[in-house]
Amino acid sequence: MARTALVTGGSRGIGAAISKALKAEGYNVAATYAGNDEAAAKFTEETGIATYKWNVADYEESKAGIAKVEAEVGAIDIVVANAGITRDAPFHKMTPEQWHQVIDTNLTGVFNTVHPVWSGMRERKFGRVIVISSINGQKGQFAQVNYAATKAGDLGIVKSLAQEGARAGITANAICPGYIATEMVMAVPEKVRDSIISQIPTGRLGEPEEIARCVAFLASDDSQFINGSTISANGAQFFV
Repeated sequence: MARTALVTGGSRGIGAAISKALKAEGYNVAATYAGNDEAAAKFTEETGIATYKWNVADYEESKAGIAKVEAEVGAIDIVVANAGITRDAPFHKMTPEQWHQVIDTNLTGVFNTVHPVWSGMRERKFGRVIVISSINGQKGQFAQVNYAATKAGDLGIVKSLAQEGARAGITANAICPGYIATEMVMAVPEKVRDSIISQIPTGRLGEPEEIARCVAFLASDDSQFINGSTISANGAQFFV
């Protein structure tokens, strides 16, 4: 029987590529989104992948949403914690609201997504937890103290979950994308984009599908001895 994968923020950008790649590998896929009903409906129409709306920053919403997914799609075997936001500002101008919004979504949101499915994974003796972190969680970034803190924290989450889940057949790993050709990046002025590319030794932006292929591998049985690890997919921009 096909395994079920949940991808948060899975209807747009990198998340959409991940959802489609996992479906192509034969998984039952459910994708979450936060607010863009039109984009989610279009994604479901084009791919056949069911979408569910909830705020990953809210534990009870996440728990209820996950229960609905499991009732309609199947017990969740694979979690891809991809949902994330930015609220950029230099530290001296950053507000407590900007700090907490990013922490609540990008860091607490991982807890809220994984915690409700953890017991089921332990009981079934199988699970894959894949967290989409960021190059900026590894090296930091100007005006992103909040974002970099969450993405660095994501790495601590997977290293700890890996140790707790290993004997129960659960792996937990992170992927740190570099700069990827998403709508957000492609929307910045060309001069800014050229400046970004000039810092990437490979000489180009990454493609969402390249991150999705990393996820598909980590979700597979072939990756079962890879646990607590970080895949840096960044075109050699930064090595860890």
